[in-house]
Amino acid sequence: MYIERYRKTRACRAQPRSSLNLYSEIVRNTASLFDEEFWHDPYPSYAESRENAPVRQVVTPDGLRVWLVTRYADVRQGLTDPCLSKDLNAVQHLYERHTIAGATVRRVNPTVAQHMLSTDPPAHTRLRTLVGKAFTAKRVAELQPRIEHISTALLDAFAGEGEVDIVERYAFPLAITVICELLGLPETDKDRFQAWTRDYNDTGAPEKVTAASHKIAEYVGGLIEDKRRHPADDLMSALIAATDDGDRLTADELVAMAFLLLSAGHETTVNLVSGGMLTLLRHSGSLDRLRAHPDLLPAAVEELLRYDSPVNNATLRFTTAAITVGDVEIPEGEFVLLCLAAGNRDQEAFRAADAFELPRQANAHLSFGHGIHYCLGAPLARREAETALRHWLARYRTIELARPDEPIRYRRSLLMRGPISLPLRVTGPRAA
Repeated sequence: MYIERYRKTRACRAQPRSSLNLYSEIVRNTASLFDEEFWHDPYPSYAESRENAPVRQVVTPDGLRVWLVTRYADVRQGLTDPCLSKDLNAVQHLYERHTIAGATVRRVNPTVAQHMLSTDPPAHTRLRTLVGKAFTAKRVAELQPRIEHISTALLDAFAGEGEVDIVERYAFPLAITVICELLGLPETDKDRFQAWTRDYNDTGAPEKVTAASHKIAEYVGGLIEDKRRHPADDLMSALIAATDDGDRLTADELVAMAFLLLSAGHETTVNLVSGGMLTLLRHSGSLDRLRAHPDLLPAAVEELLRYDSPVNNATLRFTTAAITVGDVEIPEGEFVLLCLAAGNRDQEAFRAADAFELPRQANAHLSFGHGIHYCLGAPLARREAETALRHWLARYRTIELARPDEPIRYRRSLLMRGPISLPLRVTGPRAA
């Protein structure tokens, strides 16, 4: 099935790229890729793509035509290819060109796109240098006592309850509280901000993306102005003050960086903690082993990151020149989606890639990216996930799905992957 689709897709490339025939053919060939089952479990589709069409044109649920790359070696190479640009401030015309007829073109507020993930060197180098002066390893390490305290307080808050939604009652409040305290921002609007970031990362609703980007820009801009008037010992104040040979972040860059840190700083952790717990519950032998050997926690977090990545695909790139990926030539001016989750399940890169192994000896997963755009917040996400798992396993004698016969609903996002909710039945405390 996919081989024939791949042949058709490659044949279509001979037509003019603006041709309606091209769009309709790709839509027909990939209509079943993003079906309901895909959002629940994308890995069978990714496996078929890796095997039969590892570099293929698809139309995303929001109507954008992109090239999907699914093999580990190709994804890893793409993450460092200088001909794949991330300067999305300059490509609104590509959104217009590659959005299929009848779909809404996304028009993100340009202010929120002026962060490290949407720039190339030398602008990226400048931004990363300035942010790195404020977001230090020392600052992250100093957060550990607060992470421990927040986690314990959240668990205490629902002590005695037999059922708890780990997403709503634990993973989200843990992650958003930590990132807000790190940045020195109020938690009072955390629910609104969560709704905006979810809309911003929603696949299939470009009008929500556009609206959320404007709300985020206005909201974060106001927070920064308040922080300028009332600086403190926090990351936001440090970002405002950070200099490199007299260079500082501009007002728009501060808004973009604050948005990036707030959004990525809590969404990935929510998905890692909740999705990680679900994976362990589905692999009870590994869960028991982790209880008996808590020293395996770091290895467990790495394998959870690989097995079901909290980031589905890397953020969009586009070709600044024709490139060859595998045996496929992608023309200039095309969007490329590098699938981290698919690469992490590639049998050519990982032994028994579809199995959850604890510990896994060789685990160079791509969940935090690779190259110059490697996630700056990776150490924080790892700390939060390790603390969460350690506290839950120490607190409860048993942890199981509260509604094992009900399907788990996942976010409909090509960027983020994680359960919308995850009710758990817990008993405890553990026997001494």
